[in-house]
Amino acid sequence: MAGDRDRDAQLAVLGACVAIFFPGALTFGFPGVMASIWQEMFHVGRAATGLTIFFMLAAVGAFMFLVGRWQERWGLRRMIALGIILTAFASLVVSEAGTIYVVYAWAFINGLASSFVYVPALTLVQWCFPKRRGLVAGLVSMVFGLSAAIMSPLFAGMFSAFGYQRMNLLMAALTLTIGLLGAYFARAPQAWEDAASVRRAGSAAKPTAVIVSARSFTVSESLHTRSFWLLWATWTFAGAAGVSMTILAAEYGLFLGFSLPSAILILTAFNLTNGMSRLLSGILSDRFGRNPVMSLAFLTAAFAYFILPWARSLEVCALLAAVVGFSFGTLFSVSAPLVADCFGLEHFGAIFGLTFAAYGFVAGPLGPTLSGYLLDVTGDNFFLVFLYLGVFSMLASICIRRVVPPQRS
Repeated sequence: MAGDRDRDAQLAVLGACVAIFFPGALTFGFPGVMASIWQEMFHVGRAATGLTIFFMLAAVGAFMFLVGRWQERWGLRRMIALGIILTAFASLVVSEAGTIYVVYAWAFINGLASSFVYVPALTLVQWCFPKRRGLVAGLVSMVFGLSAAIMSPLFAGMFSAFGYQRMNLLMAALTLTIGLLGAYFARAPQAWEDAASVRRAGSAAKPTAVIVSARSFTVSESLHTRSFWLLWATWTFAGAAGVSMTILAAEYGLFLGFSLPSAILILTAFNLTNGMSRLLSGILSDRFGRNPVMSLAFLTAAFAYFILPWARSLEVCALLAAVVGFSFGTLFSVSAPLVADCFGLEHFGAIFGLTFAAYGFVAGPLGPTLSGYLLDVTGDNFFLVFLYLGVFSMLASICIRRVVPPQRS
């Protein structure tokens, strides 16, 4: 029996990783590759393409908490499957884009879809391996970020080979086929099913059926703690600094005079470490603590942003973008187990969704949208943009140091 449970848990983690691949690639890689193409197609500036990330993150902010609630009622696998279907539908929508507003619609649907995949996937793997939450959360987050590094060069190649519409139709087909296969194997462990049954049954349920931390907080209780709001601030500052690079990496390369394929290498470097750091940071956080690992990562990102305005070679730009990517990946991978450490696993999805709302509602306007606006009005003053994003990373480094498991009042 124990062997069957271990095999089922491993298959569930594998299924979650497969399901999250294309949502991650379309979230972190597609906008950066397509930004200059959309500017040419629709005759718009950087601020307009920067709004793409705003609409994507607004959907994430609006629905991440709701998905965390809905998964307790409808189950993890159903949420993941619905997210995959919505991701494929978004690619169908953007394939017919005639104006930038259709791209905004794609961004919103894609952000909504990623919420339906990401939160249930993180919840699933932490219930499967509660003693190695950093490792398995880091693994899922790694695939979510690393997928963009793999697919970004392929997006550019597919655009050249197939054209805009056929490329997006192909992405819709791949997302649906591979994503639903992953969702099939993403089965919740018995511990989750027992706890979900208790939540649905209420007080009539047997307490022994609940396999959760004794210090799990409700959503309301978490909102009355300082640690929750420090996590909110961390997601705001580190989220804005990190997600901005998805748009700025290739744009900065083009500004320096590199060709589009060369400029995309800077974005690829960012996405490589954005993905790979998630597993490494998750493992390190299990051993050395969540706060020190996150704080150090954000601090190094701040210095990378401060140095970037003086970078002129492709190699140095790629290296500094990779440092920012490492920090961004650490935010995603270590925040999830830190939320579980602070508030327990029972209502993890809803509480994590609320902290993630800072990334959705605030990081987008402060990051890509403001960056694009400043570049447009200042005539490509990247120094100003990189300066304030570096300050954001330093503020995140300070905030995360003060996040500790709260005491019940």
